[in-house]
Amino acid sequence: MDPALAIDHVQIAIPAGGEAAARGFYGDLLGLTELPKPADMAARGGCWFAVGAHQLHLGVEADFRPAKKAHVALSTDALDALRARVEAGGHKAKDDSPVDGRYRFFTEDPFGNRIEFMDRTPRA
Repeated sequence: MDPALAIDHVQIAIPAGGEAAARGFYGDLLGLTELPKPADMAARGGCWFAVGAHQLHLGVEADFRPAKKAHVALSTDALDALRARVEAGGHKAKDDSPVDGRYRFFTEDPFGNRIEFMDRTPRA
């Protein structure tokens, strides 16, 4: 692996006009901070969010199809509380087997994209 490489951002697709629903899910429900898009890119639609030192970009795709297998995985120190918020927000949570002692679940964003949430550290 080239040590000079690092992940800067990850992008997932949303349908045209989906920005309000994206802000509701990623911003309001998950608590991510929206980042301003550069002026030359703002006209393309979509929105960007900070995820720690990285970014999650939601880009408009004209022929949108939700990602059912490919997904973003977000880690947290409060997985159970996050799950409760996700479910209270009307999104189903589906458990999966732990990975190296880290519990996890999947849900879908408002567009049907698969999203994984997992413990940041293993549970005892």
